[in-house]
Amino acid sequence: MLGIHDLPLFVISGLLLNITPGPDSLYIIGRSAAQGHKAGMAAAFGIGAGTVVHVMAAAFGLSAILATSAMAFTVVKLIGAAYLLYVGLGMLFRRSRKAQEGMAEPVRLPQATTGQVFRQGFFTNVLNPKVALFFLAFVPQFIDHAAPHKALAFIVLGLVFNVNGMLWCNFLAWSAATASARFKGKGAGRLAGILNRATGGLFVALGVKLVLSKQN
Repeated sequence: MLGIHDLPLFVISGLLLNITPGPDSLYIIGRSAAQGHKAGMAAAFGIGAGTVVHVMAAAFGLSAILATSAMAFTVVKLIGAAYLLYVGLGMLFRRSRKAQEGMAEPVRLPQATTGQVFRQGFFTNVLNPKVALFFLAFVPQFIDHAAPHKALAFIVLGLVFNVNGMLWCNFLAWSAATASARFKGKGAGRLAGILNRATGGLFVALGVKLVLSKQN
């Protein structure tokens, strides 16, 4: 009806892409382990909201601009990289400041409200132009060239992809929170500290990678 074809293949491909470990998954796991299932869900929905922005932008042409305009790509890329570096360095140096202050409590991923976790997930996703370009490259393969409403078909497929992603992300949040709850006392602190450093280092690496990325 909308010119969408091979929908089962699209769903399967989308699930496989969502299951593949990536920075979004690690961010959700880190937040869930440090602050519980609720924080993990907030991170997941923040990432999902960012994905909706990319879907809508791609459907109405912004992704095409990013693909063809070096200046637009560079501006969005640098904003995204700056945000990733800000979040990553904040995670890495929070532990050092606590140690200098002589705090004896176990190191944890920096505590944040549900809204803050949501916003971090949202901006980490939405400020990455590679995500926009991914949708531009992947989704059109399942839309007929003669489709009368290509933008609507794109939005439908993008939302299907995002729903699948949210199901997987919320499963990750629950799994990580459940596993973390099994660790008590210092064990939980060590786990949170490891996740803190790993997630912070990952965000810094992603920021650097994004700065060095090319348009094509």
